[in-house]
Amino acid sequence: MRILFEAAKAQIEIELNDTATSQKVREALPLEARVNTWGDEIYFSIPVHTEQEKPQELVNEGDVAYWPPGHALCLFFGPTPISAPGEIRPYSPVTVVGKVVGDPKVLKNVKDGEKVQLRKIPSP
Repeated sequence: MRILFEAAKAQIEIELNDTATSQKVREALPLEARVNTWGDEIYFSIPVHTEQEKPQELVNEGDVAYWPPGHALCLFFGPTPISAPGEIRPYSPVTVVGKVVGDPKVLKNVKDGEKVQLRKIPSP
């Protein structure tokens, strides 16, 4: 199942994985939020409150994850301020819920405080 992330200068599709957390994210759509940036990560609060599922301390470029402490969706497109060379490290463990389809570097165009929308893409 795919969802669409839209900002003023970036539009990407996200392929959600088959986890209970990703299902809760999809059920919360559509939504609007103001983003925060932290290094090469975008994150924003969403109306999902759930426990950690398969926590990961490291993620890959293009991963989309849920961060339970902030009830936030996180999109990773490069290192964060606490990443060691060659790794992408979230602030604390996250549950990966999907992956950006295409080049996640387009997310560099999204500015801190910008309003974004997230919505379902209808199945063909």
